[in-house]
Amino acid sequence: MVLSMYPYLVLNGDGQEAVRFYENALDAKVLGVQTFGDMPENPEYPLPPEAKDRILNAHLKVGDVDLMLSDTFPGQPYQIGDQVTIALIINEKEKTKEVFEKLQKGGKVLMPLQETFWSPYYGQVSDQFGVTWQVSTQAADKA
Repeated sequence: MVLSMYPYLVLNGDGQEAVRFYENALDAKVLGVQTFGDMPENPEYPLPPEAKDRILNAHLKVGDVDLMLSDTFPGQPYQIGDQVTIALIINEKEKTKEVFEKLQKGGKVLMPLQETFWSPYYGQVSDQFGVTWQVSTQAADKA
């Protein structure tokens, strides 16, 4: 079952500034900020210095609504118009796979479903209408 859905903003290196801006402009409460520098190290993919302070994930609360945002990783393409995606949090891996497969029909897989350090199953897909979805299974410790 889909547990929640919220807007997810994707920025191109100015995520720290955006967090402060939305905190002030929207009276948002910052619930958490992780940078790429906070990720577990992977010797196969060393983190470039310019990525260290970029936002991997920020969680803000605006009234009763969750707002998430992140920066692109340096070197990733950034297309104006793609700044807003929709994040889906689902309660089990099989349902995550089912929803992901349905969304990809007529669309394009941007990141295949895979295990990440924040989710047992996470992927990105652009649907047939050009809407980008971030689909993930809620981690067991968050259930």
